[in-house]
Amino acid sequence: MSRKIELLAPGGDVNAVKAAIVAGANAVYCGLDTFNARNRASNLSFDELNGALRLAHEYGCEIFLTLNVVILEHEMGALFKLLNQLVNTTLDGIIVQDLGLFNIVKKHFPTLHIHASTQLTTHNESQVEFLARIGATRVNLSRELNLTEIKILTDVAHKCDVLTEVFVHGALCIAFSGQCYSSSVSVGNSGNRGRCSQACRDEYEPTAMGNKHPLNLKDNSAYFDLPELVAAGVDSLKVEGRIKGANYVHTVIDSWRKQIDTFVQTGNLIEDDSSLYKVFNRNFTNKFLQGDMTKNMFTDNPRDHSFDHANEKSNAISVVQIYDAQQELAAEKNDIDTLVKKKIEFLDISKRELRFEFSGQLNQPFTVTLTINDKHDNTLAEQSALQPLRFEVQSQMPMQTADKSVVDIAAIDKRFKTFSNANFEIKNMDYSNLGDNLSIPFKELARIKKQVAFLLNEGKDVLAPVELPKLVNHPKADNKTTLSILISDIKDVHLCDLTGGDVYFKLPESFRTDNDKYINVFLEHPQLIPWFPAVLIGKDFEEAVRLLEVVKPKLIISNNTGVAFKAVQMGIDWIAGPLLNTTNSYALLTLQEDLNAKGAFISNEINKPQMRNIKRPNNFKMMYSIYHPILMMTSRQCFFQQTVGCKKPRIDASCMLSCKKETTVTNVKGISFAIDKQKGGYPSIYNHEQFLNMDIVSDFADKFDEFMIDLTDIGSGDKEKLDKAVLLAHFQDLINGQTQAVEHLNSLVKVQTRQQYVEGLNS
Repeated sequence: MSRKIELLAPGGDVNAVKAAIVAGANAVYCGLDTFNARNRASNLSFDELNGALRLAHEYGCEIFLTLNVVILEHEMGALFKLLNQLVNTTLDGIIVQDLGLFNIVKKHFPTLHIHASTQLTTHNESQVEFLARIGATRVNLSRELNLTEIKILTDVAHKCDVLTEVFVHGALCIAFSGQCYSSSVSVGNSGNRGRCSQACRDEYEPTAMGNKHPLNLKDNSAYFDLPELVAAGVDSLKVEGRIKGANYVHTVIDSWRKQIDTFVQTGNLIEDDSSLYKVFNRNFTNKFLQGDMTKNMFTDNPRDHSFDHANEKSNAISVVQIYDAQQELAAEKNDIDTLVKKKIEFLDISKRELRFEFSGQLNQPFTVTLTINDKHDNTLAEQSALQPLRFEVQSQMPMQTADKSVVDIAAIDKRFKTFSNANFEIKNMDYSNLGDNLSIPFKELARIKKQVAFLLNEGKDVLAPVELPKLVNHPKADNKTTLSILISDIKDVHLCDLTGGDVYFKLPESFRTDNDKYINVFLEHPQLIPWFPAVLIGKDFEEAVRLLEVVKPKLIISNNTGVAFKAVQMGIDWIAGPLLNTTNSYALLTLQEDLNAKGAFISNEINKPQMRNIKRPNNFKMMYSIYHPILMMTSRQCFFQQTVGCKKPRIDASCMLSCKKETTVTNVKGISFAIDKQKGGYPSIYNHEQFLNMDIVSDFADKFDEFMIDLTDIGSGDKEKLDKAVLLAHFQDLINGQTQAVEHLNSLVKVQTRQQYVEGLNS
């Protein structure tokens, strides 16, 4: 087999990075202490990142940096500062969620390779094409996809000169990545900011099926699916686990390395996966990959299963047998710990020592001799000291007697001490062979410093810092602010007659093939504007595209960039929906410049200060939903198997189209959440409170072109159904500035919150 199959390892701290490298990872992804989606990991300092890069590259291993969170407007200065540093490292790529970062990197930092994070929920062909257009060189596909779907998307990616990456081991989220707001809604810590509190692992009051952890999935393991992944053309096999330690990382990566090498060399697989059970796991499943979603994907134990597995493996039943099995595993864990510590003990990521000697006499060149000393050769078992590297840089003209400015110690120090940085520690600056009262032009001294920087930067020019550009905040095209509504039932079409604003019709996530039901809705009611969901996979995406082709609407709202990409190709205007998680001006620019969006909903996760300075592009609408059920998560799995039960052994094609159920789950704190499954929809969980933000209408009347209210019944659970016409009338009064509307709406919407608008996204 000639094609390289990359094994991509997690590196939550320095020791985990080292463990991944010595275990045979081809690449490691890690994060700094900012802008990454694993705040609970120890993460690396910038100095440690540079040391890790040096170590990894000695082993032929690449390092990718996670910048996979949505970015807030006030963070742009810090982001540019970081990017200015990263372009002058040997970093191999950055992992990105925020659409604004694509715009920034493409325009200002084009030497950085961008990998699209799994947080971008990539699951259809046109999403891959869109990501290729905005600059992605690699796409991490959604974990919920099956092997057939992965192959289809990989074929498209390769035609776009983009690589694909698939998670093959580690924790599984019950929700579609990038579409989970449970932690954000529940405790103010957003998964889109790397602060997920794992509400899906929480304990709940026992369900009708007797489960206390009804949302908890087993861990993912595709250990025996390697041939199918290779056949699908996948370029990178990714292991989850940046909050796991070095022992976990080494064990899993070592196991996968042996599996890949064996398959490449012999075409066969190692049948023993017992090593994977010796470190943290929640038991394993490969059901998403196999497209066989059964209830045995769940486990009611969110904690480590390794000791349970040891009992099962030994058939331990009695107290003595269980004790012996536990002791044996504890000893094996200690052996792993000893082995890993021994393997990484001498791996050095400390700064290299740098010594300068400055020399020059009258009528002789000014000479800088630099000596670089690596303390150890990380690739040698003996760990012998390396011979130092020596370079010499000379002036292009001789030194002359100074008549004004002198090239003295102070002048040299000022320029060369800056080389004490993330990569180097200056140990000595020797001036003993430099004559007194001599000079060369200071622009020549600057040229010498630039040449030294080139040598220290591994033969690459040091790129000058890019300043954060000042964006223009363009005014609204119309001073008027309108009210739009969202409906999902044709019975509510009469509401069109009660509003002067746009009326959006919410489409499902699944369609019957070649069925014209929804096409006819728009043909018969051309005033309705199609509203597309965030997730559209396979034939459902194809049917969504067919709807565009037949109906040819003038405008759509899309929470899915794949549908948007197709709409642009057909000349259909579109506006980005709220589930695209838009939080900054540069994301708006990406949507406008690369996907011809005419507007966007600003994320409901951010608060007043965080949205205040977002700048509107020219001729671009800014919108915001002020009233809606609060979506916490959407899943490809079934929430009812573990709650109220279901007679079907597995999810089949009819489940999406035919099933319509609802129930509630209540956590141990006594807070209930509505589980809702609409016909044609994925199972979803909603907060018990309705989102109602009336403050924003007065706070930002000059900023937003449109406020929207959701008048669907989706996610309402057992809440009282309100008169939609009455609600609409009061909201129109609110938009028109009638103060009594606030009192009326508060009396109608009794269970409400605007907490996200108050708290916003935590840094």
